[in-house]
Amino acid sequence: MLLIVLLIFIAVFLLVLAIYLNVVTMKDSPKAHLRRRLRRVAMGKGSTSESMPQDVRADILKETPPFERFLNNIPYISRLDSRLDRSGLTITLSSFLLIVIACGLAGFTICLIFTRNIYLSLAAGIVLLSVPFFYMGYKKREREVKFTEQFPDALTMISRSLRSGHSFTSAIELVGTEVSAPVGTLFKTAYDQQLLGLRINDTLNNLNNRIDSLDLRFFTTASDINREVGGNFAEILDKLADTIRERIKIRRQLKVHTAQGRMTGYILAAMPIIVFFLMNFMMPGYQKTLLNNDMGRTILIIAAVMQVVGFLVIRRIINIRI
Repeated sequence: MLLIVLLIFIAVFLLVLAIYLNVVTMKDSPKAHLRRRLRRVAMGKGSTSESMPQDVRADILKETPPFERFLNNIPYISRLDSRLDRSGLTITLSSFLLIVIACGLAGFTICLIFTRNIYLSLAAGIVLLSVPFFYMGYKKREREVKFTEQFPDALTMISRSLRSGHSFTSAIELVGTEVSAPVGTLFKTAYDQQLLGLRINDTLNNLNNRIDSLDLRFFTTASDINREVGGNFAEILDKLADTIRERIKIRRQLKVHTAQGRMTGYILAAMPIIVFFLMNFMMPGYQKTLLNNDMGRTILIIAAVMQVVGFLVIRRIINIRI
């Protein structure tokens, strides 16, 4: 009976996954991506949405599905949509929420089938429920690191274009076409928005809402100041690129010097768990008293909490911001 239930669950899960992948493939076209970007701009609260004509904004919102408009009216959900954009994921907000719910239900159901324990199943569901959020945070950090690595070369490209006599807008277009994602994609978006009537400085400032980068803020601030008072903008960009490269070099050196501390944190966090399962495997029943006794379970919970706190403290010590 248990095997039949498990097979039914797997079949339903694969069917839902196939339908979802089909829908995602249809929504991954350039036309659908442009429509999502326009809806995000129309429903946003930034300077771009405020400068958009009301009739154009109303027409865009008419084509937005009612469920998506409802989700964007919820404060936390609307911030989640912005986090999705910052992470570089191309899925819609409703699709992401569907994945979150599916992960939670899958963890709860599978654990309930095997353990018949409602509390342990709830814990497994909550753990799997948080997996998409951790993945989104990982993609966001990865995108920011890649942006920082590429940004000095983009600044150098803009500086050389200005020195050769090209306009600032042409230099932005060159970065958008020659540099790979995420720098090239963001600058291409800024150039495309400029073609639609926005000022190039405003479109560059809007990029700060799409990626969390202090270097990009320096660049947009320098661009605004140069537009107001003038100056040798190419030289400023060269110095900014050199500063970013030096900071990247120092960050890599610190990563080497803190490698021992990071390895110590990983070993101290993993060793109790490995020893626990190893002892249970080598001497079955040795830890039965600890698991079946209320005081023993309390001690295990306290130990797990202290392990997590210690790991976070070590991470805090070796995480040096530059």
